[in-house]
Amino acid sequence: MSTRPRWRWRRWVALLALLGVAILARGYWNSTRDPIVRTATVAVADWPKGQAPLHVLLLSDTHVAGPDMPPERLARIVGELNRLKPDLVLIAGDLVSEKRTATHIYTPAEIVAPLGRFKAPLGVVVAPGNHDHWFRPDALRGALEKQGLRVLQNEAVKLGPLVVGGVDDDFSGHDDIPKTLAAMDALGPGVPVIVSHSPDVVPDIPRRVAAVFAGHTHCGQIRLPVVGALTYVSRYGSRFACGDITDKGQRLFVGAGLGTSVLPLRFNTPPDVWLVTLGPKVA
Repeated sequence: MSTRPRWRWRRWVALLALLGVAILARGYWNSTRDPIVRTATVAVADWPKGQAPLHVLLLSDTHVAGPDMPPERLARIVGELNRLKPDLVLIAGDLVSEKRTATHIYTPAEIVAPLGRFKAPLGVVVAPGNHDHWFRPDALRGALEKQGLRVLQNEAVKLGPLVVGGVDDDFSGHDDIPKTLAAMDALGPGVPVIVSHSPDVVPDIPRRVAAVFAGHTHCGQIRLPVVGALTYVSRYGSRFACGDITDKGQRLFVGAGLGTSVLPLRFNTPPDVWLVTLGPKVA
């Protein structure tokens, strides 16, 4: 009996195995790339007279964990983002990843420390995500506040001309939009913006704000040709999938995030951040 067919079969198996390894290596490389900086401008009709435009940096889903997002990598990214000179940094949750494929789970202090290196005149505001609630939410909040970062859980703060509302995580059921809006109203007049981990809160916001900043979807994280994204982890499907969106008149920005969830892989969804300029309408 000839052994040639058997060797051909083994050769095909070996080639397929090599192809699989190459695809996984490419996916891991994509997950560890430096983020793309995406830019946009929001013209605000009632922008305060004489107030200079503000540059708001949105990042989300840092998912600190080994192997793809050790604190050292996040610290380097923060250093690069400081060069953009944002006036305000908004972090839309999921600071941690406790995925089963993680090679190392870090402490709250280690997870948060790189974020304390941000330099922004109006500070840094964090709205927690579902993974933060599944991890150690109180410890994370304590570590963030120790670093001088402001955590908003259905709360609001006035920063310059902005009234910033932070909606707690919708995916894990901690959101309270009426409470957030009431907190914003109590601060008096200003340009309203909302930061929330999940963009799924948008249909439940009863009035328009200047902009909503969110993450959570990872822009699909693994988005395959023909098939598309495996999931956006949203009850609205692809409605709030990714990017600069106008939904029934509401402007929102959904970031791809910096880290990964479940698997340390990305396909056709590079890490990104948004640098959004808020300012007056130009006649």
